[in-house]
Amino acid sequence: MAGSLERVRDHFGRPLDAVRLSVLDRCNLRCSYCMPEESYVWLPREDLLRFEEITRLVDAFGLLGVGRVRITGGEPLLRRDLPALVRMLAGRPFLRDLALTTNGLLLADQASALLAAGLHRVTVSLDTLRPDVFRQLTGSAAHADVIAGIDAAVRAGFAALKLDAVVLRGRNDDELAALLAFARDRGAELRFIEYMDVGGATGWSAADVVSSQEILASLARAFGPIEPVAGDRGSSTAARFTLPDGTAFGVIASTTEPFCGSCDRARLTADGMFYMCLYARTGADLRRFVREGASTEVLAAAIATAWRGRTDRGAEDRLAVLDRGPLLPASALRRIPHLEMHKRGG
Repeated sequence: MAGSLERVRDHFGRPLDAVRLSVLDRCNLRCSYCMPEESYVWLPREDLLRFEEITRLVDAFGLLGVGRVRITGGEPLLRRDLPALVRMLAGRPFLRDLALTTNGLLLADQASALLAAGLHRVTVSLDTLRPDVFRQLTGSAAHADVIAGIDAAVRAGFAALKLDAVVLRGRNDDELAALLAFARDRGAELRFIEYMDVGGATGWSAADVVSSQEILASLARAFGPIEPVAGDRGSSTAARFTLPDGTAFGVIASTTEPFCGSCDRARLTADGMFYMCLYARTGADLRRFVREGASTEVLAAAIATAWRGRTDRGAEDRLAVLDRGPLLPASALRRIPHLEMHKRGG
């Protein structure tokens, strides 16, 4: 990007390379591992960043060398005219990767428009293939809509479709092989995610976590020997593996094998709060700078100052907790709703 500043690094030398960009805090599911409570405190509509404001902030991140943006929520496809934002961001030459994470409910109607707008990649959450389990996990009977959304993404021609499955003991851990076969049949790469104790996971228990090692052992029993993908993992959240037939998949082991040392991701909430860790208790208000008319360079300087002071190693800190339970009670989340995972692009 013309006029780029020097690459910014945090207290531990980790570069800022990626931003998870939440465009809305609301969601049309109530997943038990993310939004299990009956009521939530929503961001005021007038506080949400407008698309032009989001684009200005992305330009500021670009000045600092950020090349990857992932659009998240809540559920991002609830944000009106999202393809317009994708089109605005896709025109930024410094973005080498523009992705979207969605629960898939609304994807069937929007997949083609998102691809045409310039979206590079899509990740869809798929925790189960069974409609009854889907209802138990999400409070919704719309499982068929998720499948339809995945199939629409395949038909639209997204080159790098990923599926994410949060694994919970006694709920969907008997579906690992079936989920992997489903993804393989659609040319998608599945990533299994350990149940995390962050944000809205108010019912989290260590007993419900199915570890990476358990996931791999289960898949080996179903498919045969599993091999790690050779090469440097870099800053990827997922450790990648292959089945004997060459099918690749990933495991995100944030709970039992945290990878804080290589984390290069920042998070921007829908109302412009800048967080440098999913576990962070405090963030920086960037919306104030934008609405006061700060230049892109001033915005970049504010971001750089915050990142240079970053010492977050949230998942590693949690691993060291002996009597580990949920990170926060529901009462704390109601008082400080920005601590919710769905507000900061979990």
